[in-house]
Amino acid sequence: MTSGRAETTVTDQEPEQKPGGTRLIGGPGLLLVWLYGVMVVGAVSRSVYQIATEFDRAPLAYSLSAIAGVVYGFITYTLVRGGETARRAALVCCAAELVGVLTVGTWTLVDPSAFPDATVWSDYGMGYLFIPVLLPLTALYWLRKACPA
Repeated sequence: MTSGRAETTVTDQEPEQKPGGTRLIGGPGLLLVWLYGVMVVGAVSRSVYQIATEFDRAPLAYSLSAIAGVVYGFITYTLVRGGETARRAALVCCAAELVGVLTVGTWTLVDPSAFPDATVWSDYGMGYLFIPVLLPLTALYWLRKACPA
């Protein structure tokens, strides 16, 4: 006996979005992922080389560059992963990144002798076309906009 309803199969239905499936890499989010990916490569490769070859010259600067690379990597991962938990984690990391850029940027201007060599965040990221200060601001805006209502 049939009820008169059309039966649907699993293949007829749209794929389910994972719980909390906030899409973070649509539109401008894709550009953010690309820029963060570039910053990961730049910061990590620079710091690995500097730590391996001349760590005793500026240990604080090289360590901060390595930390920046790790932060960029985690933010890239959370943006690609998507979902509400990842969005919140990215928000926290982007806020911490911005605090780091502003702190180190100001520190390098106030006391340049503290940094015998530049970090990724020195002078607010001037050596990286100010991307280190603009990126977290843009990401914070995008992540707040991606917040589910």
